Amino acid sequence: MRSLDPDMDPDVVSEIDARLARVGAQHHVSIPWAIESGSRAWGFPSPDSDDDCRFLFVRPRADYASPWRRRDVIETPLDAVYDIGGWDLIKAVRLAVAGNATVGEWLRSPLVYSGDADFRGDLLDLVERTADRAAVARHYLHVGAQQWRRSGADDGDEVSLKQLFYALRPAATLPWMTGHESSSPPMNLHQLLAEAPPERDVSEAVDQLVAAKRVSREIGKGLVPAPIRRFVIGELHGAEDRFPRFREPRAAAVREDAEATFLRLVDRWAPA
Repeated sequence: MRSLDPDMDPDVVSEIDARLARVGAQHHVSIPWAIESGSRAWGFPSPDSDDDCRFLFVRPRADYASPWRRRDVIETPLDAVYDIGGWDLIKAVRLAVAGNATVGEWLRSPLVYSGDADFRGDLLDLVERTADRAAVARHYLHVGAQQWRRSGADDGDEVSLKQLFYALRPAATLPWMTGHESSSPPMNLHQLLAEAPPERDVSEAVDQLVAAKRVSREIGKGLVPAPIRRFVIGELHGAEDRFPRFREPRAAAVREDAEATFLRLVDRWAPA
């Protein structure tokens, strides 16, 4: 399974493929899912956006039986173009059950370097069955509110319009989750807005900002467009009541389901 934007630099894509292959060989892991995250997958890239590749990996089965656990992340050196790192399947399963939104996002990225559809389907089904929806929604609420404060938008001054997107996307996730039963909202901002449409002036203001960011290496500062200000503030405040802090304790059946899925995926994907 592979799904990439034709506008992506083929040399960069080839280098990411090569680096993923080296990770698999050097760490003796299989990589059944590798995707693009960051602004490209979120739907608001700049001409100089770096490439944020994220992947899920599976170690040999014996490693999961050892009392000395291996690291559950693999990181590669950062540079100006490449940001490549991944999580062990065991970390992904634990976090998904706990309501961590990142796992579902990676599984729903529109930009896939390489992936197995059955692996994705099994893991995404687990997220849907077991994730705490309120916890996922509150993750987006927390991120959106934090980024909104950091942008300085509440002060009414000019803000970094790039920073504004980091508040806008999580805010757009909240009405989507209100209108859908799923625990794994789309990663892409345009898909979020298409599936949970805001008022027309909001969509138009977002489209204008995205178009400006797509052609500018530095979009600069500006006042927050009034429709976007209204939308972000309204969604962040409204979500406090729609998604309360109380969380249901995780039932034993949820943990058993997660364990069974994990073992099934290890049986299929663990390298010899």
